[in-house]
Amino acid sequence: MTSTAALPSSRLPALFLAHGSPLLLDDVRWKSELLAWGNALGKPRAVLMLSAHWTRSPVRLGAEKTVPLVYDFSGFPQRYYDATYAAPGAPLVANRVRELLDAGGQRVTSSERGLDHGVWVPLSAMYPAADVPVLQVSLPSLDPKTLFALGERLAPLRDEGVLVVGSGFLTHILRALDASPNAAPPSWAHELDAFCKESLAKRDIDALLDYRARAPGVAEALPTHEHFVPLFVALGAARGEGARFPIEGFTYGSFTKRSVQLGAA
Repeated sequence: MTSTAALPSSRLPALFLAHGSPLLLDDVRWKSELLAWGNALGKPRAVLMLSAHWTRSPVRLGAEKTVPLVYDFSGFPQRYYDATYAAPGAPLVANRVRELLDAGGQRVTSSERGLDHGVWVPLSAMYPAADVPVLQVSLPSLDPKTLFALGERLAPLRDEGVLVVGSGFLTHILRALDASPNAAPPSWAHELDAFCKESLAKRDIDALLDYRARAPGVAEALPTHEHFVPLFVALGAARGEGARFPIEGFTYGSFTKRSVQLGAA
């Protein structure tokens, strides 16, 4: 028995979203932007999400059933560790992911790991009722081409009612965090954000795949790359469809909130 019976016929977009820290849940504007985006998309059959905070190879599938959240942050008030998001698991989607990746010769294993904050924080804003099944998939590599190919293999899910999402940040350097009101983004953050916007708008996949060499501001904005590369899974799943930007702007100075919808809802 396959997992594709009686699925929605309309194609869902692929997404890249900036997920923030748990403090996002106190940001009224950002929460409202995510909620409006979720409402515009409608409720999918399930969400498949790859977060910057889970890099394991071979590919692992987490939260196939509802399990406790992962509170993968420290130094925050207790209320963030008391937060819950009991989304249903997505075992049928997990089976379908195994089918798609096994067909490409990619090994897949299961994990009891719960959803990390790169998943449950933004979804708490987008789908606050926690009534959409969620499957988390690990990033098996930080290599853009590898992740783009992974997205290509996952692309059929978009025709099966599954929202494929990469969750990260296009700029991410904690030592540059500025919590002062109206903190101005540094030039290198603006430059990298603009490069991403222009390349996505032009569908210049080659430029994005070679971002470490071509993009301005990379050395300053990305001392590590796990937050940027979930974009490539979404790009692979999008199969060249156009981009728009439901959420833009900066937070905490250098962190771009730019989020991307690839393809029409």
